[in-house]
Amino acid sequence: MTTKMNGTARAVRRAVRGQPTSDGAGVRLNRVIGTAALADVDPFLMLDEFRSDDASDYIAGFPDHPHRGFETVTYMLEGRMRHHDNQGNSGLLGPGSVQWMTAGRGIVHSEMPEQVDGLMWGFQLWVNLPARDKMTAPRYQDIAPERIPTVAIEPGVSARVIAGSFGGAAGPVQNTTIAPLYLDVALASGRSLEVPVPAAHEGFVYPFVGSVRVGDGDDGTTLARGTAGVLGAGDHVTLSASDGDARLILVAGQPLREPVARYGPFVMTTMDEIRQAILDYQSGRL
Repeated sequence: MTTKMNGTARAVRRAVRGQPTSDGAGVRLNRVIGTAALADVDPFLMLDEFRSDDASDYIAGFPDHPHRGFETVTYMLEGRMRHHDNQGNSGLLGPGSVQWMTAGRGIVHSEMPEQVDGLMWGFQLWVNLPARDKMTAPRYQDIAPERIPTVAIEPGVSARVIAGSFGGAAGPVQNTTIAPLYLDVALASGRSLEVPVPAAHEGFVYPFVGSVRVGDGDDGTTLARGTAGVLGAGDHVTLSASDGDARLILVAGQPLREPVARYGPFVMTTMDEIRQAILDYQSGRL
């Protein structure tokens, strides 16, 4: 955009390269948040990018596993993933679709690829729940691609609005505690974009095609594909594709600033609550 915003532009206060890992039954991932290098970006607990056209990297999927105390957000770029849980819910995530799942007091579910070859590509984000909501009833928001608006700002600059508002469009995700902003931004080479981000939010930028420059002039930071940029203070962020076409996710939300107790698939506020979650799961009460 050619019009410059007033206010304070956010800079990258920390750049962290994702780490190759595996999860589920051996699915290969790039773990960006939730590592020793970057434990979290409150309220975001984990970000995984999965991308492979080798079925052996993903075909085993994520068989039945429990969750309690947080939300998972799955955004599919390519491929198909079938989900099923112990409460009878089932659905299919295809290219461009989103699932915002609130585990709340507990759910046991599976996420299994529904293809035997081809590219499987997408993200899973973990979002913390405040202490008061950790034992809420589980629920799903399954969002088909056609429900996600795409805002074309100018030639070569567009954004899919998954959550929050941008460019006069509102994302379909509703009733979330953290008032999230989740955009999938596409920039042609040489193009730039300024995005308002609420000043009270914490957030990050993650390029998954090409590289992105965050900020202007000497204050800018170039993020290579696979590297997260944790944003500093401000009320907007400037994104530029200075070296070829680029695509990125921009995610922000209200921080909870509460204690976090984590153990595998459970995220609570105390270790006593973690022990209770384990007991409930082992006793079949999840």
